[in-house]
Amino acid sequence: MKWPTSELHIHIEGTIESEFLVAAARRNDVSLPTYDPAELTARYVFADLQSFLDVHYSNLTVLRTERDFHDLAFGYLKRSAAGGVRRAEFFFDPQTHVNNGVPLEVVFAGLTGAVQEARETLGISADILLSFLRDLGADAAEETFRAAMPFRDQFIGVALDSTEIGYPPSLFEKVYGMAAAEGLHRVAHAGEEAGPDYVWEALDLLGVERIDHGNRALEDPALVARLRDERIPLTVCPLSNVALRTAPPRLADHPLRRMIDEGLVVTISSDDPAYFGGYVDDNFDAIERELALTPVELARLAANSFEASFIDDETKAGYLAEVGEALATAESVASTRALRE
Repeated sequence: MKWPTSELHIHIEGTIESEFLVAAARRNDVSLPTYDPAELTARYVFADLQSFLDVHYSNLTVLRTERDFHDLAFGYLKRSAAGGVRRAEFFFDPQTHVNNGVPLEVVFAGLTGAVQEARETLGISADILLSFLRDLGADAAEETFRAAMPFRDQFIGVALDSTEIGYPPSLFEKVYGMAAAEGLHRVAHAGEEAGPDYVWEALDLLGVERIDHGNRALEDPALVARLRDERIPLTVCPLSNVALRTAPPRLADHPLRRMIDEGLVVTISSDDPAYFGGYVDDNFDAIERELALTPVELARLAANSFEASFIDDETKAGYLAEVGEALATAESVASTRALRE
């Protein structure tokens, strides 16, 4: 079934399906290694995070116009709404596009236009988080933040992504302080490839409200206790973790089961679904199958996603009621199936 959920860890650039990539490349006269979508997709086998990023950033040169950004975001929102997503809080990487010669106003116009159209035509709630590329350094992040201030009303928070090891959260303490002063929400990738110390820094120095990934937090019992006691959400991306080898190669061995058993506020997202084998509903289907999660456990993951989202309490309550209804349906179906067997 399609669980009603929020998606809180999604890079809009990572939703660039091969067919879209080819169409945009032809439209904008950008060269690709091949114009066969199947051959492009076949290249998506990665040894680690960096090998993915190399392909990912190369592909993003096809995004040139407001239409490109609009169609990319609207395509994601349409696909996700069909998969049960009621609320999406997606990242975008302004530095990538500016460095590719695309003005910031073009990027914002395309993305915010898609968000507005999706709200009106699909009934999906969505907002944007501006993400800093950690491997470009703190000065570049601060410069990007200042450049984005004329568009302050078009994004709700900041994030930190890209190459993790060697670029600890502590480098970005100043720019996160600037974001806090503007009343922006703050999240950061931490504990995907680097260790628990990156998670501690994201919490203590950046003041984040959610940890994106956070798998390696499990290596530190004191950190696990803090995440549980303070109910700090982790936005976990199971299919992405397997594809990038930041989790065991078998999804059945993913640490998600331990996270649940530890009482952590875990949510499920797809990260970069065009590359990693599926959208958020595909992730739910996969973990239900491979980890033998019960309807109650799946419902808890869905409920966590709304509780961790940056929406008002009244709206959250409505979405949580939907999760309760979905759980009742799932349990009824399971009961009927058991009787038949």
